[in-house]
Amino acid sequence: MSETTQALIIALPVLFISMSLHELMHAYAADWLGDPTARLQGRISVNPIRHIDPFLTILLPLMLILTRSPIVFGAAKPVQVNFSRLKYEEFGGAIVGIIGPLTNLLIAVLAAFWMRINDLNSGLGYKILGFTVVINIGFFVFNMIPWPPLDGSRVLYAFAPRALQEFMESIERMGMAGLIIFIFLFFTFSPGLGNIIQGLTNALVPNLLPGLLS
Repeated sequence: MSETTQALIIALPVLFISMSLHELMHAYAADWLGDPTARLQGRISVNPIRHIDPFLTILLPLMLILTRSPIVFGAAKPVQVNFSRLKYEEFGGAIVGIIGPLTNLLIAVLAAFWMRINDLNSGLGYKILGFTVVINIGFFVFNMIPWPPLDGSRVLYAFAPRALQEFMESIERMGMAGLIIFIFLFFTFSPGLGNIIQGLTNALVPNLLPGLLS
């Protein structure tokens, strides 16, 4: 079995589970704060099928893994939230937004802790936990970008002045055009994001990426 095939076999389940937990926590937080929309749509679930977006969830992360990119990230089908129903107004939206990325960060930290206490530096366990760290750090960093509709924008919205809130609302209304602008900006600043992901990954498990991709 080639290294690439093995990486795909390991990375896919990790990606789906991590993504499902991310979206489940968004849905749970929204329901807890007063909006049952996501719960009624069946999004409080670990079933990946309920959360998959074909491009952002599957094709984009796999393309990055196959090209040995230092940046591995992705996203799922957005959880629908009626923010007017949430407690605490904008701060309720910020809680719903940040809970998903924080879930991924916690998963990465727990996986790294398990690698360290068991002194894993090779083998199948190393690969599984290593991809768990990398993929979840990627999810965390990518989703914390403060550009609508990513989760970071909900956090920024809660603390931003009204002029900036209106600007973010205008981006959301742009739909596909806003996404195209984001993609352009993302690839412009992707080296910096790559450095952030590598820095966080190395802080948890030094020299992890070279070991996974070798």
